[in-house]
Amino acid sequence: MSFTPPAPPRPGYRGRFAPSPTGPLHFGSLLAAFGSWLLARRAGGEWLVRVEDLDPPREIAGAAGEQLRTLAAFGLHSDGPVLRQSGRGDAYQAALDHLLASGAAFACHCSRSDLADGGGIHRHCVPGAVRATPAFRLRVPPATTIIFDDAIRGHVSQDVGEEVGDFVLKRADGYWAYQLAVVVDDAAQGITDVVRGADLLDSTPRQVLLQRALGLATPRYAHLPLVVDAQGRKLSKSLTALPVDAADPLPALREAWQALGQVALPNIQSVAAMLDVARGAFDPARIPAVAVSVGTDVIDPARDRAI
Repeated sequence: MSFTPPAPPRPGYRGRFAPSPTGPLHFGSLLAAFGSWLLARRAGGEWLVRVEDLDPPREIAGAAGEQLRTLAAFGLHSDGPVLRQSGRGDAYQAALDHLLASGAAFACHCSRSDLADGGGIHRHCVPGAVRATPAFRLRVPPATTIIFDDAIRGHVSQDVGEEVGDFVLKRADGYWAYQLAVVVDDAAQGITDVVRGADLLDSTPRQVLLQRALGLATPRYAHLPLVVDAQGRKLSKSLTALPVDAADPLPALREAWQALGQVALPNIQSVAAMLDVARGAFDPARIPAVAVSVGTDVIDPARDRAI
């Protein structure tokens, strides 16, 4: 399979929500799903769902299906077929082959311990390092600075060469890296607007670099506020996040609406009615650029901890 850049995105708006199946949908993920859905609906555009099942060792059996059922309970339905990254290996390999042929990517035999003295940042390979299966990295020259304007966070600048270095496209264990897969899939699906949590803001410059190396269009970006607990700690899928309650979606939807900085809505008693009202009342200019805290009433009290 050869790599052919897809046609530029068609006019209009096409957004997406892309959860990883590492556990039940928690409130931070709901905020990203709801926020991206609202922005797509306000623009009169499409909203797609993609399952980012790239890392089998971290996946929980049945989590993807449960996440999709939870989204449906909250009235958030994909406008097209759900794309699963686990079936996209040929597309990623074609992109990697293209980068290798152009010299933009290279095979790397360095281990994590080899890079420890440099803070884990790869700028050149350790002489004589040999692994049975190498990783593959994008070559990032020194002083490679990426600048872009985020719709929520404003002007963003990162010296990728200094802060990140040569980054992984395919891991030594054979699994595809998120950075390559997300760029290839956003282009393949014609995504015009990437709306996601601010924890992924630092990844965006790497993705812009990859888009340029592959000759792909760069979408617009908007990074929603992080969700933190009462002590200011970030919610995490693996540590403290609790699942939202799919059996009683309205409390979490109301909390998500408030976390997005929106004005209070009437006391609506159905998910469909709330989404309909929210679609008309939504004001993107009110989305905060700082972290937001969440109350305990938005999680499922029947479960103690997300997987």
